[in-house]
Amino acid sequence: MNDLGIKSEVSQLLQGNNIQIQLSVPQLVEKVLARNEGQLTATGAICATTGTYTGRSPKDKFIVNDSLVRDKIDWGSVNEPIEEEAFANLYTKVLAYLKDRDEVYVFKGFAGADKKHQLPIQVINEYAWHNLFVHQLFIRPTEAELLDHQSEFTVISAPGFKANPEVDGTKSETFIIISFEQRVVLIGGTEYAGEMKKSIFSVMNYLLPENGILPMHCSANVGREGDVALFFGLSGTGKTTLSADPNRRLIGDDEHGWSSNGVFNIEGGCYAKCINLSKEKEPQIFDAIRFGSVLENVVLNKESRLPDYDDGTLTENTRAAYPIQAIDNIVEPSIAGHPNTIVFLTADAFGVLPPIAKLTKEQAMYHFLSGYTSKLAGTERGVTSPEATFSTCFGSPFLPLPATTYAEMLGEKIDEYGARVFLVNTGWTGGEYGTGKRMNLAYTRAMVQAALEGELNNVETVKDEIFGLDIPLHVPGVPDEVLQPIKTWASEDSYLEKARELAGKFRENFLKFSNLSPDIDTKGGPTAK
Repeated sequence: MNDLGIKSEVSQLLQGNNIQIQLSVPQLVEKVLARNEGQLTATGAICATTGTYTGRSPKDKFIVNDSLVRDKIDWGSVNEPIEEEAFANLYTKVLAYLKDRDEVYVFKGFAGADKKHQLPIQVINEYAWHNLFVHQLFIRPTEAELLDHQSEFTVISAPGFKANPEVDGTKSETFIIISFEQRVVLIGGTEYAGEMKKSIFSVMNYLLPENGILPMHCSANVGREGDVALFFGLSGTGKTTLSADPNRRLIGDDEHGWSSNGVFNIEGGCYAKCINLSKEKEPQIFDAIRFGSVLENVVLNKESRLPDYDDGTLTENTRAAYPIQAIDNIVEPSIAGHPNTIVFLTADAFGVLPPIAKLTKEQAMYHFLSGYTSKLAGTERGVTSPEATFSTCFGSPFLPLPATTYAEMLGEKIDEYGARVFLVNTGWTGGEYGTGKRMNLAYTRAMVQAALEGELNNVETVKDEIFGLDIPLHVPGVPDEVLQPIKTWASEDSYLEKARELAGKFRENFLKFSNLSPDIDTKGGPTAK
């Protein structure tokens, strides 16, 4: 199917009598309730469940193998190819399916807060609650922008359409397919709303580097003096907790671009995990879940309709989606200058990484590519002791291009703009998980604050003998003995044994990266065998 055919079929769909375009939040809430797609909570949010799929389906994600991207995509288990004919056939089936629905919902908006690098998008939804979700997660146009809006990428989501793997070339009934040539994302067979958010992030991860912009899976905030900080970290490392600072304004909580002008938020909302959410621990998120927000797979009290955030019966991956304007302390529009400080967060359950360390450019690139944290015993079936887990660039499921592309861009920008980079371990100290204890949050906050305020720029350091990291000897508000992990263990020999074990896992993981300057490995990775 050529580009003209794709656009023609979408145009025909959008001219149908069942099409509802750019409904307001109250209108969408009314539709959700009238169609029994969700429930109204006591706080005014909509709560919906997603059935079988309560998270992303990475094994059902494909990129169309066409001439535009064939030689650019990092093909493999993350980016699996599907042929153009299979995509075209599924596309036609999905549009025919949507034409027969009683109502179909369309949102027009943007990805990218920097207008110089915005991607105009439209999202076509079978479900009203999905349309409410994208309305809150992406950047909403003004009335004037809407008049001139020309979509450059279209997401089509039809959860009720299920593929036939034997006929359609998929692996299951579910599919998330990106066609960069046709500029379409096709989603079916899953009600999990996060697929729409992450598919556009994957698209931006392909498009932005072509313009010299580094896409990043991180949170970002800015201080009173205009100093910008980035926080990278996988689930459980404390990214949300540490980036939510009453003395700093939030730029965004999850996806950003770094251009020659500075940092900008890719999204217009937040998609926060809310298992065990409480007003005491995370008041900003708790208070943001109000009218117009969307709760996913959260259990409600049958009588009061109050959310029970501690109930993980449906999934531990409970979520809340809300516009960034629901947070008081934000930057608007969501753009700022170049990062002064970059923080890589890891929850090291081996208990051997320092609570904070200064990184050279090569070490920053190495740890960016590694994206290390730990899975803990008891969190997954079969995990009986801490396991090292690595997610390239802290976002491997969303990287269409080779990982080294992003790492090299990071190194260039660190050089060009002089950003300081720190590795912060929010995991265990004094021993591994089960023996040691979790890092004191007050100490971690003090270390991060010292890094952001430049207090560690010229501080005296000692080099870690296993990982080659420069560890500050003194940090305001933190006992000196906490800073060097070897001194917190009862046995130095036990520490060295466990540290060498983790260093070996780093080296083993790093073998998958090719076409990279040898300096990154030799100067950036563990120094001791």
